[in-house]
Amino acid sequence: MIAIGKKQTLEASRNAAAGMYLVDKKGNEVLLPNKYVPKSLRVGELLEVFIYNDSEDRPVATTIVPLIELGGFAFLKVNQVSSFGAFMDWGMEKDLLVPSKEQDDKMEEGQSYVVHMFLDESTNRLVGSSKIKKYLVNENMTLEVGKPASAMIFDDTPLGYLAIVNNEHKGLIYHNEVFGKLRMGEILTVYIKKIKEGGEIDLSLQKIGFKHVDDQTERILELLKHNKGFLNLSDNSSPEEIQSRLQVSKKVFKKAIGILYKQKKVRIEEDGVYLINLNRGPRKF
Repeated sequence: MIAIGKKQTLEASRNAAAGMYLVDKKGNEVLLPNKYVPKSLRVGELLEVFIYNDSEDRPVATTIVPLIELGGFAFLKVNQVSSFGAFMDWGMEKDLLVPSKEQDDKMEEGQSYVVHMFLDESTNRLVGSSKIKKYLVNENMTLEVGKPASAMIFDDTPLGYLAIVNNEHKGLIYHNEVFGKLRMGEILTVYIKKIKEGGEIDLSLQKIGFKHVDDQTERILELLKHNKGFLNLSDNSSPEEIQSRLQVSKKVFKKAIGILYKQKKVRIEEDGVYLINLNRGPRKF
């Protein structure tokens, strides 16, 4: 039997009244209903399709691209709630069921949640779960400190935001390192800040160490050039003001300004930072 829940490239095998049968390399067939059969498709040609169970729980192919695949995570909206679960919109004709026992918190109609999709072996049906943590494993990781990774935000805790890292691990972004608010289901590029002995992963939204400082140095230099050579932030400015205006910590700001000062590109005054060798008068930033 052709595995369900994934996109696959199959060969058009034979025509039928209900549609086109597709076949994999092992000779397993699945029906592509007429409404999904491209007019140009001919027997012997290859086609990428998604396999799932139709309303009668029969494996069927479709050319529709779903919002989530088997083993994946996505931020989905609840279309309907019943006594035995919530039905999520995953871009298919048949909604994805998240059984009540697989809900981390009771789901509400019209709300969206981060969901994991798995195959219920007892029914051979694709189902969802919002109990994200139990599907994340922080073992046998190939992550490296300082390297980038993909992350999806799935929870907001008192300590920070929990994120799904590279679709398989759990990581944390501390609140005091976030300038603004992150949204549930938001997908970001993060950097591995620390991997602790127990496998816990600390994440950063900025590059680690001097790579981040170098980026901010160039950014501040560009701000000065576009602001007639003046930036009214200084060592006397509060960390909150610097964070609000530049989205960096005061520590990073001071390091970046220090680099520009050593490079003799700026001069530092009580009222702010001035770009050297710019003949235009200053104006407030």
